[in-house]
Amino acid sequence: MRIIQRNYLYQLTFLPMIFPVNCYLIEEGEELTLIDAALPFSYKKILAFAEERKKPITKIILSHAHGDHIGSLDALKERLPNAKVYISVRDARILSGDHTIDKEEEPFVLKGGLPKNIQTKPDVLIKDGEQIGSLLCIALPGHTPGSFGFLDKRDNSLIVGDAFQTRGGLAVSGQFRAFFPFPAMATWNKAEAIKSAKKILPLNISLLATGHGNLLENAHLSIESLLERERG
Repeated sequence: MRIIQRNYLYQLTFLPMIFPVNCYLIEEGEELTLIDAALPFSYKKILAFAEERKKPITKIILSHAHGDHIGSLDALKERLPNAKVYISVRDARILSGDHTIDKEEEPFVLKGGLPKNIQTKPDVLIKDGEQIGSLLCIALPGHTPGSFGFLDKRDNSLIVGDAFQTRGGLAVSGQFRAFFPFPAMATWNKAEAIKSAKKILPLNISLLATGHGNLLENAHLSIESLLERERG
């Protein structure tokens, strides 16, 4: 596991040289908030890192319900029974094993590693504009219908799950990158993902933290340039 810190954020990367999967721990005073639950084996190192920091994980927030973002959820909840689990209203259905789509979501279908037999039930269903500690919840549909990002209002860093990727080159979900095509292949609706990317432009993001790839500093200009190329 690789660990990188920026201000209040710790990026924990599993399989960094093969198939990098990121989750994030955010410091909130004497507590930690975990964003995404990575792979099924990841819980041991997530818990060990929190123990090293001598701070409890009190919240587990899921950016979306794909398998590489919820892999350790059941194991973590079993060991952290008092930690509250957060996910969007829409992706809570996916988490529960309901992989149907709504009429307005057609003709696109859900793709990627869709969960089966997850035992954990979310404690809180999040909506756009709500706040969890220092994190502003921002609906970013596209990769899944209920994908969310989380803006740390203390430093304007944005954790986006798979709404963007930086592995293989910066891309909005659905934009194909030959060296890491998997997020594009798992995307429900590329057009919605582009709309979501435009939505965050006014936020002047300082740091972009994705589910796959390195942290991106001064992200606002890079995202703006990426969207300009998409229009062109």
